[in-house]
Amino acid sequence: MSDENKEDLVHKMRHSLAHVMAQAVAELWPGVKFGIGPAIDNGFYYDFDLEHRFTPEDLPLIEKKMKHILGQAQKFERRELPRAEALRHFAEKGEKYKVELINDLPEDSVISIYNNGPFEDLCKGPHVEHTGKLKAYKLTHIAGAYWRGSEKNPMLQRIYGLAFETPAELDAYLKQQEEAAKRDHRKLGKQLDLYSINEVVGPGLVLWHPNGARIRHEIETYWKAEHFKGGYDLVNTPHIGRAGLWETSGHLGFYKDAMYAPMDIDGIEYYAKPMNCPFHIEIYQSKSRSYRDLPLRWAELGTVYRFEKAGVLHGLMRVRGFTQDDAHLICTPEQMEAETIEVLRFSLNIWKTFGFTEIKAYLATRPEGAVGEPARWKEAQDSLLAAVKKEGIEVEMDEGGGAFYGPKIDLKVKDSIGREWQMTTIQFDFNEPERFGMEYTGSDGQKHRPYMIHRALLGSLERFFGILIEHYAGNFPLWLAPVQVKVLNITEEEEGYANEVIARLKAAGLRADSDLSHDTVNAKVRESAMQKIPYLIVVGKKEKEAGAITLRLRGNKSVFGVNLDEFIAKAKTEAHTRALVSSY
Repeated sequence: MSDENKEDLVHKMRHSLAHVMAQAVAELWPGVKFGIGPAIDNGFYYDFDLEHRFTPEDLPLIEKKMKHILGQAQKFERRELPRAEALRHFAEKGEKYKVELINDLPEDSVISIYNNGPFEDLCKGPHVEHTGKLKAYKLTHIAGAYWRGSEKNPMLQRIYGLAFETPAELDAYLKQQEEAAKRDHRKLGKQLDLYSINEVVGPGLVLWHPNGARIRHEIETYWKAEHFKGGYDLVNTPHIGRAGLWETSGHLGFYKDAMYAPMDIDGIEYYAKPMNCPFHIEIYQSKSRSYRDLPLRWAELGTVYRFEKAGVLHGLMRVRGFTQDDAHLICTPEQMEAETIEVLRFSLNIWKTFGFTEIKAYLATRPEGAVGEPARWKEAQDSLLAAVKKEGIEVEMDEGGGAFYGPKIDLKVKDSIGREWQMTTIQFDFNEPERFGMEYTGSDGQKHRPYMIHRALLGSLERFFGILIEHYAGNFPLWLAPVQVKVLNITEEEEGYANEVIARLKAAGLRADSDLSHDTVNAKVRESAMQKIPYLIVVGKKEKEAGAITLRLRGNKSVFGVNLDEFIAKAKTEAHTRALVSSY
């Protein structure tokens, strides 16, 4: 079976299970009214209106009833009714939500209804042949959901379920989710004292604690060094800008809902920036440019502010203020393909340094209503495709899925437990160069419009950090770990020697800490292990007499009689080379 056919089949299975769940709820609680029940990623849901308030204890009852329905192998049968007749039919049944949906359809619509056993639903389909084809499912949780997503409408009760083609796939997904729960960056962020978000400062605004800020420093230092090596210049821009800037860029026209309310400064409206690009363009416009100046590669770790509803905020993954690792490439048409190839190579190299090696590209092409000449679009799309092919990474085409202002490549990376995350974007822009009147003087002495490419590599430092925490389960490689080595003494007699070891570690440039308290060494090891420190050094009487150390590694492995100079040399090399695995 092809991937496309499998995807279609799984979608039908998930949609069919939504109907089966609705049937089960109707049989358990007669009189329920139905909202909608679509297939979604990894499963399905259905919205219900009934007096009974669902609890987690209800889910096994519904699953048991669903199993009975599946055993009956009820056929899914489609029938069609004229719109007026369908309205009467659902109105007589008291299904006000279905009536509302039908009323939104054109007068000449033909309405499709699907039946399985005694259950029927307003539905476009398609479905599997019969309920006996459905096996791998699990109901997961209950949530509230406003009808049609509006707070002005009634609050319905939504039940979510998982569904896969086979029980083995469902089991694998459940195990992945169990592992994901252990790695939740919100839990580990607190345990490792990395960051916090509180109501005093405001939801969606991140406070980086010393441990988290140290990791951020290492990320930024590496990021900046690689950009300088890659021929980039760094720029810095303000957090706010005049309204006129955002009118020229178009943000006030099409992005205003995501921008915070303006502030009045000297009688002029200013907005907190949601993006960095207009500022970079203004730097370009600060003087005349020649083809000899191009290409320009400008990058910034720029903090931006975007309004997100409280209900979608999620730890570091969805915030209101974040630092975008932004870059803009400005080049001539002749330089475009080489720049595209280089920026993709550059991005892949960064990702591999952080330990992400499974990477897939998604290329989105020209949609209807796009701005810019079709020939320029084709040149840009061809250059993106050439870059992907040169790097030999898998690519999936998204025909017509580009933004109105230019084609793009999105890179999605898989983490250590197989989850895919959309990260890097390489986006052509034929809109802003026109809006700002960007020009350069060509070799012919004439004015020309440059190409501009937006590139967000890690996306945002906040979201990337959340993914990094979960990817490593908090067990950061040595070069990123906020504390790289911790020294523990067994008794007071070794305190002096322990201090000598700490001094030598710090002198060598390693981030070292100590626990010289009167607790037992086992208690110290347990506490330090909770902090997921890469190397614990234990010194007792034998180590002091031999001038050596005992190493305790993550995973409870111990290495005895290690020469301290040898350890320092290995640890420095491990950190300097940004190795992802221990030297021991």
